[in-house]
Amino acid sequence: MATLILGIGNLLLGDEGVGVHVARALPQERLPENVTVLEVGTAFLEALPEIERADRIIVIDAMHGGHAPGTVYRVPYDDCVKPECIASLHGFDLSRAIFLAGRETVPETVIIGVEPARIDWGTELSPEIMGMLPAIIEAVKTETM
Repeated sequence: MATLILGIGNLLLGDEGVGVHVARALPQERLPENVTVLEVGTAFLEALPEIERADRIIVIDAMHGGHAPGTVYRVPYDDCVKPECIASLHGFDLSRAIFLAGRETVPETVIIGVEPARIDWGTELSPEIMGMLPAIIEAVKTETM
């Protein structure tokens, strides 16, 4: 089963870039051979070929859920809100990217969301999120098993 990990977010907005930071850290981890990791950032369209081939997708992104900064959420794709219009900083939401990839069915998909502490200009993660990176990485690795 081909698994695709997408690290998304805007690296210029602090904790909004957590998905990209995690994607950059994952190559140092032991992952199954069938796993591909991509730093998507805000460019979902560049991942279309990999989305088309994936049997399973794991998305890592900042997510406001109302809990303490650093809280890690696991949200199945079917539980995600699909917007009526493109309103994302990422340019396209995952549902549109899956459609544009030519998929007739949605692959098994889960979002690993991280409650941000700070979304403001800057390229560094906040100390709260930086301290949670090992737990976020473990959450992602658990999904690949």
